[in-house]
Amino acid sequence: MDQFTLNLLFVGASFALYIGIAVWARAGSTAEFYAAGRGVHPVTNGMATAADWMSAASFISMAGLIAFTGYDNSSFLMGWTGGYVLLALLLAPYLRKFGKFTVSEFIGDRFYSPTARMVAVICLLVASITYVIGQMQGVGIAFGRFLEIDAFWGLLIGACVVFAYAVFGGMKGVTYTQVAQYIVLITAYTIPAIFISLQLTGTPIPALGLFGEHTASGEPLLAKLNQIVTDLGFNEYTAAHGSTINMVLFTLSLMIGTAGLPHVIMRFFTVPRVSDARWSAGWTLVFIALLYLTAPAVGAMARLNISELMWPNGTEGEAVSVEQIESDPDYAWMATWQKTGLLGWEDKNGDGRIQYYNDANAELQERAAANGWEGNELTNFNRDILVLANPEIASLPGWVIGLVAAGGLAAALSTAAGLLLAISSAVSHDLLKGQLTPNMSEKSELLAARISMAAAIVVAVLLGLNPPGFAAQTVALAFGLAAASIFPALMMGIFSTRINNVGAVAGMLAGLVTTLLYIFLHKGWFFIPDTNTFTDANPLLGPVQSTSFGAIGAAVNFAVAFVVSGMTKETPQEIKDLVESVRVPRGAGTAVDH
Repeated sequence: MDQFTLNLLFVGASFALYIGIAVWARAGSTAEFYAAGRGVHPVTNGMATAADWMSAASFISMAGLIAFTGYDNSSFLMGWTGGYVLLALLLAPYLRKFGKFTVSEFIGDRFYSPTARMVAVICLLVASITYVIGQMQGVGIAFGRFLEIDAFWGLLIGACVVFAYAVFGGMKGVTYTQVAQYIVLITAYTIPAIFISLQLTGTPIPALGLFGEHTASGEPLLAKLNQIVTDLGFNEYTAAHGSTINMVLFTLSLMIGTAGLPHVIMRFFTVPRVSDARWSAGWTLVFIALLYLTAPAVGAMARLNISELMWPNGTEGEAVSVEQIESDPDYAWMATWQKTGLLGWEDKNGDGRIQYYNDANAELQERAAANGWEGNELTNFNRDILVLANPEIASLPGWVIGLVAAGGLAAALSTAAGLLLAISSAVSHDLLKGQLTPNMSEKSELLAARISMAAAIVVAVLLGLNPPGFAAQTVALAFGLAAASIFPALMMGIFSTRINNVGAVAGMLAGLVTTLLYIFLHKGWFFIPDTNTFTDANPLLGPVQSTSFGAIGAAVNFAVAFVVSGMTKETPQEIKDLVESVRVPRGAGTAVDH
């Protein structure tokens, strides 16, 4: 059976499973559409949340960014994992106790203001739409490779699948679909990693293999990788090279952005009790740890494999020949990926070989000149293809490649569904039902939710055709927007009675606008290419890149909210009592009074 047929079987079977679950768990009421009837078990919810969380950025893009940058991109792991600790301790149980369907509804009631609710809707839409661009990007890449079609048609097929199980199933359908998707994606991620770890180190646990010995040379694997990449003029893999300030801000932005993402927070409204919300967050950490502990090994081992394939005779020998790339089965993956436009090479000096090295490294210029090299000839290696191409690079069996195809699509589609639910609930429940047409029937509200989700899918496809960066970089921008706008409002809403309606609105707008402006200045206005004034290589504020500005935007939000609240009317007593009732556990009143 050829590889294309295997890919179709794995992807088709997984899609049939998702759609079947969505039909079985079809939402028949708003409670089921928005919160799955509040009857989801914490373990089930933890698994669904992990799938919702482990998007195209985590599955497809993160290991690729780590592979080609090394230590500096470990901040993705630290920020995204640490965010769940914040979510479990500071937000999830309190928001579940409040008992509403959406984040915007909580903000509107806590800050006793329809305006606050509308501003929260705007913040949610901006962050979620930015986030979904990365998911559509991942869908296009995965379909483009494994179904051997243009990325545009890949986006359309993926959008139709999301529409089928998210629009009809709602939160109830998506929850149980995401449980299946988690099983698919974690299996697809870990099996190739185990195979490759056994090949390179003889260790079946990739996280341990990362610190083990390379079986062929007897050297520590990371030491061998450091030697190869530095020989080729790249930065040492295990050393930090970027700005420490930017790395700290980036990690913090990812952490508080995680705790402020509406589509993740919504999952904690689906459990029966307040204590279950905290347990759900704990189980989510367990489930995502399986992938996040494996990702650094996947990145390092793939980088080593690629480097050795490009220099089969060692870095002091001859580079791989064009003839070998075209005829050797071990290099067949290169021709396959070249068709997608995401991998490319060019024999610039006509010597029949493809030299892969860092042609910007001054120390390598003398060697390049002596050998007649005319620049790096591996001209394009999109970071987002690495995990999907990894089984082919390591010459693993065809069924593993098909499994990874299904896993990559599961990761992108599961998060896209969660984001589209957050968007649709903001439009139908918060905007239409909450403000414009409060007498709307439940049936009309469900219809409006499904229509708004369909419209959001169309927008996501259009934006996914022109993303502002690799999938994980695009998603990091969304985290920065959530960190700057939503997280501070939730924190102040739960833990401070001083913040009033005017302060909350002013803070959210200040955080959102400043962060959005900073992003547009670096990534282009509305992500339109060549409209930017600065770049992340040359940022406006010293070392602070656009993906790191969310932490500063959050500080602006907090500061503006406290200053404005101090200059305006005090929070009403009934709202103060509401805050206390949400924050203080039942039965603790006597202890608190004393």
